[in-house]
Amino acid sequence: MNGILSYEFMQNALFAAILASIVCGLIGPFIVARKMVFISGGLSHTAFGGLGIAYWLGKQGLMFTIRPIYGATVFVLAAALFLGSLEEKKLNQNDLFIGILWAVGVAIGIVFVHLTPGYAPDLMSFLFGNILTVPRTDVAIMFVIVLIVVVTVAIFYKGFVAISLDEEFARARRLPVYGLKTGLTVLTALTIVTLIQVVGILLVIALLTIPVAIASELSINFRKIIALSIVSGIAICLLGLYISYSIDFPSGASIILTGGILLVIVKGLKGLAKLKKTALFP
Repeated sequence: MNGILSYEFMQNALFAAILASIVCGLIGPFIVARKMVFISGGLSHTAFGGLGIAYWLGKQGLMFTIRPIYGATVFVLAAALFLGSLEEKKLNQNDLFIGILWAVGVAIGIVFVHLTPGYAPDLMSFLFGNILTVPRTDVAIMFVIVLIVVVTVAIFYKGFVAISLDEEFARARRLPVYGLKTGLTVLTALTIVTLIQVVGILLVIALLTIPVAIASELSINFRKIIALSIVSGIAICLLGLYISYSIDFPSGASIILTGGILLVIVKGLKGLAKLKKTALFP
């Protein structure tokens, strides 16, 4: 293992995996509790539009470099704020607009990739994930994003829990529900930006939900679910990363398949425990 970690790209991948697991464990339970999985999918696919535009601008001979991750961040945050404004106007067609953002974001990305001369391998890694190619600069960006998410969740934890578990109760307590919902959507957008580097746009939803599903099998306490989600996310990412490196398998797919197998094992063991308990106490 020490030999593997002597390579800088493996060190970057390790840091990226841990950062992604932390942010997943923090935000994933809120996303699942608020039934925001479809919103997360829409935001992640919208990011492709920003990636395409940033990549195209980077090939225009500008005096400064525009990294694709910057374009993804701007696009996802704009989409999150737009969805937040729909909440304020109390429109009941959020699914419709999410679907539109999903399709338009991907279409914009495809157009600008087509307009950019040459092949765009970096964008393919953003689609399908390649944690082994994450540069140190992007790890630093991920660290800043994770720090923002951690601090924000720590400050507004009770409010986020209130709107996630019982929005009407939160309104009755005169909490700033709209602000909390918009803030949670923005944090979801930032989380997606970190996950794109690890598993790609197409697999973001899986890494947001699988650790939460595993944690929910082990506890019903919200704080414990968050802690277990972080731990299971780290286990999934590191084991998937090791498998990817060992057998030369796509990293994003390795991580998600590892998570799926771990979820099946946990559910199976829990089912066996229930059967055993039933047999002992019929």
